[in-house]
Amino acid sequence: MSIEETIAVARGHQPADLLIRNARVVDVLSADIFESDVAVHAGRVAGFGSYEYRQELDLEGRYLCPGFIDGHLHVESTMLIPPEFARAVVPHGTTAVMADPHEIANVLGIEGINYMLRSSENLPLTIYIMLPSCVPATGMETSGAELTSGDLALMLPRDRVLGIAEMMNFPGVLAADREVLNKIRIADGRRVDGHAPGLTGKDLGAYIAAGIHSDHECTTAAEAREKLRAGMFIMVRQGSTEKNLKELVSIVTPENSRQFMLVSDDRNPGDLLKQGHVDYLVRLAIGEGLPPVTAIQMATVNTAAYFRLPDTGAVAPGFKADFAVLDDLEKVMVSRVIQGGKVVAADGRVLPFVSGEPGRMVRSTVNIDYKSLERLDIQAAGEKMMVIGIVPDQIVTEKLVLAPRVVDGLAVADTDRDLLKIAVVERHMASGNIGLGFVRGMGLRDGAIATSVAHDSHNILVVGTGDADMRRAVLAVEKENGGAAVVAGGEVLATLPLPVAGLMSIHPAAEVAAAAEQLTGVVRGLGCRLEHPLIALSFLALPVVPALKITDKGLVDVESFQLVELFQ
Repeated sequence: MSIEETIAVARGHQPADLLIRNARVVDVLSADIFESDVAVHAGRVAGFGSYEYRQELDLEGRYLCPGFIDGHLHVESTMLIPPEFARAVVPHGTTAVMADPHEIANVLGIEGINYMLRSSENLPLTIYIMLPSCVPATGMETSGAELTSGDLALMLPRDRVLGIAEMMNFPGVLAADREVLNKIRIADGRRVDGHAPGLTGKDLGAYIAAGIHSDHECTTAAEAREKLRAGMFIMVRQGSTEKNLKELVSIVTPENSRQFMLVSDDRNPGDLLKQGHVDYLVRLAIGEGLPPVTAIQMATVNTAAYFRLPDTGAVAPGFKADFAVLDDLEKVMVSRVIQGGKVVAADGRVLPFVSGEPGRMVRSTVNIDYKSLERLDIQAAGEKMMVIGIVPDQIVTEKLVLAPRVVDGLAVADTDRDLLKIAVVERHMASGNIGLGFVRGMGLRDGAIATSVAHDSHNILVVGTGDADMRRAVLAVEKENGGAAVVAGGEVLATLPLPVAGLMSIHPAAEVAAAAEQLTGVVRGLGCRLEHPLIALSFLALPVVPALKITDKGLVDVESFQLVELFQ
């Protein structure tokens, strides 16, 4: 549409495509609410007031607010391919997300990013891409690919690519590693997101000064306040496992609220269907005492402004006509969703659409050396050993030092102390690498659980009470070309197939959620007490989040950023 036509419609000289009548406009720019009709033309807001129109939509006094924007998430973590993800979140008012595809990139590299871009075309949801900065996240693990600054530079001009995603390798930044800094340099004015749990003082200042603008890893108000004062934008995270919202919104004030965004990071399909997406985060923020308009700003215009999308995130002339219609402001009850000036969801259901490449699969990505499964024995080599301690509802872990249970010279699981064996089996190139250790906090009394979703390199991670069941669980995952499996007594009790890169299903969210819920129920029947055992398990292999993690190369002390021996 030409500027001349835009002006003509806005002035009322030509009819608008759509007139949204009797709306209570949630104005996130002036932080108030006013009653008005809203004219929409060519997918954008033309103006407020009385207009001639070709089509009308009467809201009958409902609230018209900008469509919600998730400022940071991994679509792969929902276990849904992009079209099915859209079907799950659009009815909740989400019209855009900032996705970091580093999960699939660690498996498939550029091929994986291209898959996410292609499969997210023609959706009733705009999926923007932040390019993965850490593939692999560290040199202390084996991933399926490596992305250099040169690789990323070639991807930056692509449509819907906005910048560089979470810079997890903060030790590399602080050490002025040349390749790490090149990944920041190529952003050239675009945003570079941060990932710096617990970073403080001069090191935090250096990290920010290098050109990193945000952080979604704050777990305490004190940490968020220090990063806020240092100039960072704070992404307030509330995922299925990482639940930081209540703590962090306590420091949000009218004066500083524009520096905050709401993000989900990692959210499973069951929670998306039962609780919602960004609308759920807004509800939680309001429940913690934030004014509704402030909470909505943190899910709309704040995020758009941070990512330098000046025509997104508000109901105002020239802005994209992406809206969520709310029946109730404080309960954030979404009854209708509009994207590009067209209704795309109503009454909790998305309207039919055809995606860019529905159901397309990627190549096989599960390749293991079967002989490595014969090396699960752990020789007891001391009276004390390092143990990963799970922290419920967080992705950080404890670094524990405990005495092993020893049988015939081997360190074995001790269910009386909730001490289980854990292993990471390399699955990208059948190298035979296998990392071994122990974990406390899973609660299994019998059997084993394995998954190919193991952040960030996504090798096969397995936890169990005995070696035989652990082997059987890994083989069950391999048979499905990725996913999760639960085994007890040598029998496969439940599986969750994820054949797209070993990360995603091709089925609708309801089916994936049902399979995940069934598997979780089986795990709980074996004694696990965690709310989301699969998600908790998946983060035990993430060697950039403190304190102790495990990869296919062994135990990683994240605080010293080095591989360490199991026995001390």
